[in-house]
Amino acid sequence: MKTTSYYPVIMTSNVKATAAFYERHFRFQPLFTSDWYVHLQSKEDEHVTLAVLDGQHATIPAEARGTVSGLLLNFEVENIDQVYDVLRAAGLPILKDICDEDFGQRHFITADPNGVLIDIIKPIPPSAAFAAQYDASVLPA
Repeated sequence: MKTTSYYPVIMTSNVKATAAFYERHFRFQPLFTSDWYVHLQSKEDEHVTLAVLDGQHATIPAEARGTVSGLLLNFEVENIDQVYDVLRAAGLPILKDICDEDFGQRHFITADPNGVLIDIIKPIPPSAAFAAQYDASVLPA
């Protein structure tokens, strides 16, 4: 199987508000909009996409309908401290304060209106103990 695209789809009871959240705070723009589905694309990278779907829509098997649960979206950014300041000033909940992790991330965690966790990440050099667990090709030179 050759995968040609990959993107998460957030099932929600409020498609319009969820799409607006990602447009406003994460610089997405709609490529397709209906009352039951919105396909979003990053204004900064056309390969970064996300969709929002009415969790009760007929395209979802009846036994799987509902809203999203147990999902964590990761967004890697260049200027983590600036993004932190902007999102905090906008009133988004900060569920994990910004910090550096030994495994190689500076990050913080917020959430969307559905409770989907959003981990904002800037890769940083890992500690020596964690560096040994990485493939050498992904470590900074």
